[in-house]
Amino acid sequence: MNNFEKLKLSPNMLQNLKDMNFVEMTEIQEQSLPHSLEGLDIIAQAKTGSGKTLAFGIPLLQNINVKSFLIQALILCPTRELSDQVATQIRKIARFQHNLKILTLSGGVPMRPQIKSLEHGAHVIVGTPGRIQDHLGKQTLNLKNVKTLVLDEADRMLDMGFYDVINHILESVSKKRQTLLFSATYEENIKTLSKNITINPKFITIKQEQDKKLVSEIFYKVQRDQKFEELLKLLRYYKPLSIIMFCNTKIAVQEVTNLLQDAGFSALDLHGDLDQIDRTETLIQFANRSCAILIATDVAARGLDIKEVDMVMNYDLPRDIASYTHRIGRTARAGKSGLAISLVDKNHLQKIEDYKDNPDIREIEKINPDKNIKLLAPMKTLCINGGKKDKLRAGDILGVFCVAIGLLKEDIGKIDLLDRYTYVSIKKEAFQKAIKGLQNTKIKKRSFKVWSL
Repeated sequence: MNNFEKLKLSPNMLQNLKDMNFVEMTEIQEQSLPHSLEGLDIIAQAKTGSGKTLAFGIPLLQNINVKSFLIQALILCPTRELSDQVATQIRKIARFQHNLKILTLSGGVPMRPQIKSLEHGAHVIVGTPGRIQDHLGKQTLNLKNVKTLVLDEADRMLDMGFYDVINHILESVSKKRQTLLFSATYEENIKTLSKNITINPKFITIKQEQDKKLVSEIFYKVQRDQKFEELLKLLRYYKPLSIIMFCNTKIAVQEVTNLLQDAGFSALDLHGDLDQIDRTETLIQFANRSCAILIATDVAARGLDIKEVDMVMNYDLPRDIASYTHRIGRTARAGKSGLAISLVDKNHLQKIEDYKDNPDIREIEKINPDKNIKLLAPMKTLCINGGKKDKLRAGDILGVFCVAIGLLKEDIGKIDLLDRYTYVSIKKEAFQKAIKGLQNTKIKKRSFKVWSL
C-alpha cells in the first residue's frame, strides 16, 4: 500500500488529493514524505517529472498558519516558468485551506505590483533567486518567519551562477526552519551547498534505470557542413508530433528556427533574449499543439512542464552529462515512452561514451525519408483580451464556442486562462469559424478583442 492515506494528513487534504486524482504516491513522494512530515531536512536526487512538487508541497502546507499573514515558506526555482508552474501546483494542493496566499516573485515583470502585493502579506513565496535578492535589497521582503525553505532544481540554479545569491538570501531566512533540497544531480557544488544549509538531512536518491528504459537514445553521425540537411532527413523520417530541439547558443537557436520555418516546418524559438510575454506565448503554443517544434537553449528550457513530448533532439551535443540528462528528461514523462536523438560530428564521437554506455550510433545514409513531409501543428491559437481578472472561466469560453458559434467540442483544445489574457487552441480547419464567430459574439455579456497568434 503506497497511497496517501497511510500518511498523517488532514481529511481535507486527503480529499483534495483524491479530487486531483493523486491517489498512489510516486517513488520520491513515498520515500520523502514520511521524513519531511516529521520535520526533517531532506536532500533528494530526483529528476523533473518525478512528482517532487507534491513531495515538498504537502509538508510545506502542513506548517502554514493561515491566520498569520507572515511569510512562512520560501520556494526558490531557477526560472520564471518553473516558478509559475510550482505556484500553480501549490495553489491546487492548497485548495482545502481558505485564505492562503501564494505569491510569485520572479524577473521579467515589473517589481511595483509585486511590492504592492507584499504590502498586503503572503504565506508562501515562490520565486527566482535574482528577484528575491532584489526585494531583499529594497527591504520589501521579510523572510525572518520562514519555517520551510525549498530549493527546487538546485543543480540548475547553481549552473546559472546563483550560488552566492542563494547564500545571501539564506542570511535573511530564519535558522529555525526545515530545508527541502531537490536536485536532478548530486555533484560537488550541490554537496557543498547542502552542507551549509541543512542539519542532519535525510538523503534520498531515486534511481532512474526504469525511466531510462522508456527513452530510446540514438546517436546519428552527421557531416558538420550538411548538418541542417541531415536534420531535415531525420525529422521527415521519424515524423514526431511534438519535439524539443536543443542548441548550445541563442544564435544557433535563432538560426535553426529560421531555417526550419523557411523549409515550411512549424517551429518556434525559446531563449533568454525573449521578453516575458513572448516566452509565455511560445510555451503556450507548443504545449497546446499549435507548434510542432520548439528550439531552445538549456537555460530557457529548464523547468518546462510539458507532458507530451514525443522526441528530444540534441542539434548540438550538450557540454556535460548533467545537461544531457536534463535534456532527455523532457520526453518519456508520466510512464510514457520517448525518443532522444543526438546529432554527432566526427569530432565528438568519443564524447558519446560519457553520456551513454554502449551507445546506439547510426548512419543517416541508411534512412529513407519522404522528402515532401513537413512537420505541421494540428492546432492554431487565438488570444482573447480578457482573463481571470475579468472573471472569465474556461466553461464560459467553451460554452460560447459550442453553443453560440457552433463548434464541436472536439474542435477545441487547451484553454489557458491568465490574469488578463486567455489563449485557446482550435483545430486548424475550424479556426476561421472560431475567430470570426468570437469577433461578433459576447462572452458573459461583454465584448472582447480577439486575434490569432
